[in-house]
Amino acid sequence: MAAAALIARAYPGSDVEPAPGESLWDGTYPSDGTCYAASFDGVAIVCDRRLMEHRPSLMPPHLLAAGGGDRVFFHVMHSVSDALTFAVWEGGVLVRSLSLSPDSGIVENIGAPYEFEASFWAGEHPVESYPWWGEDQPPYPLAFHPLELGEEALRAFAGFVLEGCLLPDDVDADAVPLHGFRVTDPDGPDPVRVRAELEQRVAAMRLRSHTTIQFGASHGQDGA
Repeated sequence: MAAAALIARAYPGSDVEPAPGESLWDGTYPSDGTCYAASFDGVAIVCDRRLMEHRPSLMPPHLLAAGGGDRVFFHVMHSVSDALTFAVWEGGVLVRSLSLSPDSGIVENIGAPYEFEASFWAGEHPVESYPWWGEDQPPYPLAFHPLELGEEALRAFAGFVLEGCLLPDDVDADAVPLHGFRVTDPDGPDPVRVRAELEQRVAAMRLRSHTTIQFGASHGQDGA
């Protein structure tokens, strides 16, 4: 199977087992330890949350070579943090990389922006404030919402979008089948356990933040 060979190249030394497949629409954010892949004529697709950890300029060479094509498109969006990272390699050379979020600012901005980016950098897509944000809420720290630009990047290079209005030429992502795989690094920690520990830490932080907000409110102060 071409998809299994693709995963073997992307994760050398890992244990790979078949898992239930998914459509491209539902497979872009797999569960921990699971990835989805497909290999068509001239197009290879890998969806895995572990790829979110990579910074484009530091991408491991074996991942760039796994698909065997001249162009590699890398795309990550995280709605909780409004984070976007996308990058393009041509012939193994990084020609464009953009990584940004409202909390971290612009982490990486390499290469000339593409045409679909122009209106965003020109300030034509400002993030509007809403009444429920509160009158003292500071303005959005970026000139545009990263996820809006992320959808345009996804359409430009992958031919589909996850949110927003579908255009006549958009690919129906729900009709694109992906094979499922369970990928485990025999020398690494169990991804399910790592995720559970992270969620516990996040829950504890939220509890402390909630307590702080309640304490401040009782003294007539704004929450921080």
